Amino acid sequence: MSLSQALSAALAGVNTTQQGLSVIAGNVANANTPGYVEESTNQVEVGTAGQGGASVDSTGINRNLNTLLQSQLWTETSGGSYADTTASLYQQLQQIYGTPGSSTSFDAVYNNFTAAVQSLAANPGANTQQTAVIGAAQALTQNLNSMTAGIQQLRTQAEQGIANDVQSANNALQQIAEINQQLEGASNSDSAAATLEDQRDQDIAQLAQLMNVRVVRNPNNQISVFTGNGQQLVAGAQVSQLQFDNAGTLSATAQWSASASQDGVGTITLVSPGGVTTDLIADNAIQSGELAAYIHMRDSLLPQAQTQLDELANQMSQALSNNTTSGTPVTVGAQSGYSVDIGSVLPGNTVQLSYTDGSNVQHTVTIVSLGAGGTLPPQSPSASPDNQTIGIDFSGGMSSIVSQLNAALGSNLQFSNPSGTVLQVLNNGNGNVVDSLSATSTATSLTSGNAPLPLFTDDGSPITGAITAGGSQTTGLAGRIAVNPALVASPANLVAYAAGTPSGDATRPNFILQQLTTAALTFPPSTGIGDAAALYSGTLTDYMSQVVSQQSQAANAASNLQQGQDTVVSALQHRFNDQSGVNIDAEMSNLIALQNAYGANARVMSTVAQMMSTLMQAVP
Repeated sequence: MSLSQALSAALAGVNTTQQGLSVIAGNVANANTPGYVEESTNQVEVGTAGQGGASVDSTGINRNLNTLLQSQLWTETSGGSYADTTASLYQQLQQIYGTPGSSTSFDAVYNNFTAAVQSLAANPGANTQQTAVIGAAQALTQNLNSMTAGIQQLRTQAEQGIANDVQSANNALQQIAEINQQLEGASNSDSAAATLEDQRDQDIAQLAQLMNVRVVRNPNNQISVFTGNGQQLVAGAQVSQLQFDNAGTLSATAQWSASASQDGVGTITLVSPGGVTTDLIADNAIQSGELAAYIHMRDSLLPQAQTQLDELANQMSQALSNNTTSGTPVTVGAQSGYSVDIGSVLPGNTVQLSYTDGSNVQHTVTIVSLGAGGTLPPQSPSASPDNQTIGIDFSGGMSSIVSQLNAALGSNLQFSNPSGTVLQVLNNGNGNVVDSLSATSTATSLTSGNAPLPLFTDDGSPITGAITAGGSQTTGLAGRIAVNPALVASPANLVAYAAGTPSGDATRPNFILQQLTTAALTFPPSTGIGDAAALYSGTLTDYMSQVVSQQSQAANAASNLQQGQDTVVSALQHRFNDQSGVNIDAEMSNLIALQNAYGANARVMSTVAQMMSTLMQAVP
């Protein structure tokens, strides 16, 4: 190697070590900077005059990044954010139910009511006991009203959380696209490009907290970002926008629907750069992250909690107010059957019919009274074909009712209206036998002559659970239920069910107590207690205990998931920091090595200079 080659090699070494020292200085200075990825120089051998390895050069800056581990971290970050948000909302929901064992908890308030009724049954004539029942009933309805308000407040909180997250997601997406544009074709010869990539990774990490995303790395320092199901969010400098139509304060009747005409809450719409729109909630595109937690709580978990309260209010009210009248046997020529007066049947009330066909198979038919535009509740797909529920519009009068029934069941039975509001059903001579007929109606009077009474009302209206054109009465009922004002004004009617009822008559108090504590009721699968294949049946007390227990277990499960997910995220973050973060000890070791290399190259340069000087002096 000539002296000039040696000098050139030493000079290249000095330049390379200087760049390396600059990178180490940057690493040390940013050791505690969030999202900073350790950098290193990319050194290559350079050959001259046919000699390999004659010199060295630095071709750019490397980010010491484990992209696989980073992708896993982003995925688990979404899961951790989902778990954190869900657990937080569940803990707030638990506060609505009250502290177990406290006098203001949901179960304690209900038990106080049943205890007051039990005391009244033991001493019906005592005014203090009658007043105590009214007070306990009011405390229960107020508790249900308050719990409904609390649940809807949580749903409103989730709605606002979605709105805030959509704005944050749009900001992150815009920043990712802008950095993509800045990095397109950028040189890797200094730390500027690496700094931009660090910033972009931070934006992706923020986006991952909000929703699950998939990142694809493209040439020219570009990335593309997709939703979990493949909807494109960013492509180079092109960015889609999320839109959210915030519904503001939510009520129990405000529910999400894929149909815009029925949707009562906000939905998230993805608008592509070309203007194509996609409903991300309808597409189930957001499955993790804070946004997914808010959506799931707003549209599924909290509405189910509301449904549980609504169904308690509905079943409790109807258990106390519904009165069943058995039909009277009738014979008309060779035909036989039953008749019953249905004049007091309200929308939502039912007529029950049982008959045995010619093959000796018994059929049970539940006829639901529908108002104008009313519909039936969802039917269980596993229901027996021999246990039928049909809806009949009672608003058109008896002739219309009879006509509808004959159209629905006329091949097996014959319906008629012999007089007034009497419904008559006979066999039609084909071997069918009418076994029974009865009508269940809601009591609207405190002195009907029967034990059932309208103890509770829906803003003054009878509670029947009817589904009208405006929706189901049961939806949000827990927020509207109140003690009958007429009963508040006259607590004695807790005992007096007819004119002349003795003050010490325990008939009605015993009926109320039985319905509240021992009557077996069947609850729909929408409550989440039981399912369509096995409907839950139990007392009101049992059902309430199931609700409290289920919600407590769900809150504990959410808390356990949060702890587990936080552990996973923490472990991955630690591994990522170990592999891609700055290790001060390693940087100091590299610094010493570069200083030694710098010193060695400097000595070579000094030696070459001395040799050239000596050589020059030796030349005459």
